[in-house]
Amino acid sequence: MSSEGEEGNCLGWAAGDPSGILSPYKFNRRSVGGDDVSLKITHCGICYADVIWSRNMHGNSKYPMVPGHEIVGIVQEVGSNVSHFKVGDHVGVGTYVSSCGDCEYCNDKEEYKCVKVPVLTFNCIDVDGTITKGGYSSFIVVHERFCFKIPEGYPMASAAPLLCAGITLYNPMMRHGMNQPGKSLGVIGLGGLGHMAVKFGKAFGLKVTVISTSISKKEEAIGLLGADNFVLSSDQEQMKAISKSFDFIVDTSSGDCPFYQYLPLMKAAGIFVLVGIPSIFKFSPSFNLGFTFPIDMGTKFSTDSITGGTKLIQEMLDFCAAQKIYPNIELVPIEYANEALERVTKKDVKFRFVIEIEKSLK
Repeated sequence: MSSEGEEGNCLGWAAGDPSGILSPYKFNRRSVGGDDVSLKITHCGICYADVIWSRNMHGNSKYPMVPGHEIVGIVQEVGSNVSHFKVGDHVGVGTYVSSCGDCEYCNDKEEYKCVKVPVLTFNCIDVDGTITKGGYSSFIVVHERFCFKIPEGYPMASAAPLLCAGITLYNPMMRHGMNQPGKSLGVIGLGGLGHMAVKFGKAFGLKVTVISTSISKKEEAIGLLGADNFVLSSDQEQMKAISKSFDFIVDTSSGDCPFYQYLPLMKAAGIFVLVGIPSIFKFSPSFNLGFTFPIDMGTKFSTDSITGGTKLIQEMLDFCAAQKIYPNIELVPIEYANEALERVTKKDVKFRFVIEIEKSLK
C-alpha cells in the first residue's frame, strides 16, 4: 500500500481498496490543539463496522482507511485548555470524535444525534479537513469532549468493546427503563451485542431469557452468562410457551432478520428494541446515529440505537466498573486483524475481538 510518506508520525494498519485487506500504513496525525488529548493506543476492539467500511459495503468508503472505533489508551499529551485529563490517565474513545457542539442535542450531551451529523472516528472529514483514521494505529488525537475516563482498576482491554457494543445496549436499555428489578427481558441473538444485553439485564435485576437459532448457545447463555432461561426460536412449542411473557425484548440479531415474528412474545405495552441495522438504512453524510420508529401494533414500539451521548457513555463505564461487568473478549495481535475480521463475518468469535495494539503494532 502507498503511504503518506516515511515521515508519517503514526503507524497503522489500513485497507487500500474494497478487498478490505489491511496492511501496515504510515500517516500523519494532527498536532495537539488547545482542547485536544493525544493518547497512545493500547487496545482497540473489532466491530462489524470495521468490516462494512473496509470493504465498502455502504459505497462511501475513503481509502486508505484505518478502521477501529473501540479505542483505549494512555494519555501522552494534553492541550493547554484541557481540564479533565492529564498525562498517564487511562482514556477511551468511541464511535465519533466531533460534533457541532451548539445544537439542542449537543447541548444535552447527546452528540450522536447532532443535527449537523457527528464526525465518526474513521472514514469522515475531521475538523482539520483530513479523513479521520481509527484505532488500528499507534496513537490518536481527539477533542477532550469525546474522551472518556476508564475507571481506576478496570482492565483496559475489557473497556474497549464498551465504547461501541456496550453503549449500543446500555443507551436504549436505560432510555426505556429496563433497570427495573423483577421485570422480564428477552434477548434475541447471543453475539457481541447480545452477551452485553444479558450482562446489563442481570445487573439491572431482570429475569433474562436468551432466544437463539442455535442450540449450541444454551450453555453459553445459562452456564457462562447467567441467563435465567434459553429458548430455541425454531422450536414452535418453546416459542408458544413464552407468548406474551416479556416486558422488554432486545433484538441483537441482524437487522434484516424478521423481527415481527417475535412481537407476539411481548406483554401489552412492552418495549421492543432493535439494535441491528436494517440494510435499508445506509450511512451517508446526512445519517443520524439515533432514530426511533413506531410499529403500528397499538402499544408496541421498536427503537434503534447505534451509540450514545458522551454523558451516558461515561455513566456506563462507571456502572460497569462498579458492577464488575466485563465483556467476554478474545485478545489478538494486529497481525491477526485480517483473519479476525473474516471470522467476524462468519460469527466465529466469543464474543468480541480486541487487538493488543501496544504489544503488537511496531
